[in-house]
Amino acid sequence: MINVGFYYKVKKGYEEEFEKKFKDVVEYLKTFPGFKDAKLYKNVDNPSEYLIYSEWEDLDSFRRFTASMAYKETIKYGKSIIEDRPKHKIFQEVNM
Repeated sequence: MINVGFYYKVKKGYEEEFEKKFKDVVEYLKTFPGFKDAKLYKNVDNPSEYLIYSEWEDLDSFRRFTASMAYKETIKYGKSIIEDRPKHKIFQEVNM
């Protein structure tokens, strides 16, 4: 399993819209092969900063999603409400 953290700074006044879009994207992802779950977190010190924490069966599943038209459309839309370039980090579970 892998986990992906997406870090976003939303333009002031677009926080509610961003949160709604997250819900829409998660509904779509529930049908996407390899997707497990996603949660949205808001920074308590700066409510315009968010973390989306997602779980995927494997790296290939996540990469298929990032190559999909749905992902590209979401990125295109996001440019209108996101400040700066979003960051993401991919972590793989360590089996011990």
